[in-house]
Parts: sequence; structure tokens; C-alpha cells
Amino acid sequence: MTEIHFDDRIAAGYDATAADRFEPAILERTVGFLAELAGDGPALELGIGTGRVALPLSARGIRVHGIDNSAAMVAKLAEKAGAEAIDVTIGNFATTRVDGSFRLAYLVYNTINNLTTQDQQVDCFLNVAAHLEPGGCFVIEVGVPDLQRLPPGETVRPFSVTPDHLGFDEFDLARQGLISHHHWNVDGRWESFSIPFRYVWPSELDLMARLAGLTLRERWNDWDRSPFAGTSRQHVSVWVKQP
Repeated sequence: MTEIHFDDRIAAGYDATAADRFEPAILERTVGFLAELAGDGPALELGIGTGRVALPLSARGIRVHGIDNSAAMVAKLAEKAGAEAIDVTIGNFATTRVDGSFRLAYLVYNTINNLTTQDQQVDCFLNVAAHLEPGGCFVIEVGVPDLQRLPPGETVRPFSVTPDHLGFDEFDLARQGLISHHHWNVDGRWESFSIPFRYVWPSELDLMARLAGLTLRERWNDWDRSPFAGTSRQHVSVWVKQP
């Protein structure tokens, strides 16, 4: 994560391009799930961005600290009501340390995939474990790799085709990577954005957690605690740091 992909241009329109994630029903389920785990303890958001989740979680009385490597995204967070209650550290969330211990740490909306090597993802689990208090939880929301929907011999799959947005995932199966390509129609002009990811399997995340001294507590299909199954396209997983 040495390269900053979420620069001023992307940060300026990020909330609009992720508008579906700001739907009250989605946010209520997400924040309610996290608030239940945090209790009265502080929470650490990795990749806090513009504060989509951190702000409503803070509004519930939970102290939130965030880490993000994009000063541009954090600047957008700072413009919003309630931002003064949230402390943010600029840095790589895989390795950046902040003061104190936390009851909850969380990564939402596929952000674990922004770490584009296995080593970085392992470092992230180790970093989280160092921040958690005994009995604290680490939550990740991430998609299940979409390889079943990739036609044999193909490496590119469309995930969004609308009049205003074209999205394509370009897979690198040998390196367990993908590049997500976005093309938006903004006021009649097409703008493009591509970002690299490393997709990761649920079982692989469990092994990373084990290396960090964390144990899987629960795994769901979504924030509503619907069952995770072989057909699930994402999961919300919770690991706990044993006392």
C-alpha cells in the first residue's frame, strides 16, 4: 500500500460512486453489528476512508480511531458533522500502530483486498492482534472470489454495466490478484479508475488469523447474520483474541 490510489480526484466523488453503501438499511445493519461487538469499548477502523461507517458508529457513543493511507479521503471525512470526535492516523493499516488497545477492529467493503500481497495481509492480522485487548474481536467484510463466474480461459469479468458506470475485474490467477477497472460517466464525460487487489479465500483468512493468535468466532453471509453457504458471494467474519 505504498501507492496512494484514492487521491483527490477519487476522494472528491467517492461517496457518490458508493452511494448504495450509504443506504440507511445497509448502514443500520452494519453499524448495529459492529456496535454490539464493541460494547462500551473503543473501536479501530482500518481504511476509514470518508467515514461511512465510523461516523454513525461514533454517533452511538463508541470511541472510534481510524487508520488510512489517503490524506485526501480523510480530508473528506473531516468535512462531515461528527468528525471531530474521531481520531485518524495517516499510514498503512497493515503496519501502522496507534496508542491504546481496542475492543473491536474492523475492515469493511473488501478493504482487506487493498493489501496486494499475502505478506501484507498477514501483517494486517498481526497488527490487529497487537491492538486488540483480550477477548476483542476483528471483523472483516469481503467478497468471496468470483472465479466460478469466470468463463474458462477468460481473465476479465464485467460486474457493472449501466449507462453511467462500466466495471470490469481483470484476474491474475497465477498471483491471486485482480485489477478492478471502473469507467464513470460524469456530466457527459467518461472518467476512468483502476485499482489492484489481492483476492483472498475465507479459509486463507482463518489461517492468517491463527498465525496472529485469533480464533474464528462466527461467519455470516451478510450483516443481517444470514447463513454463509457455498453460494454466498461475500462474508462477514469475526475472529476473537483469546484471553
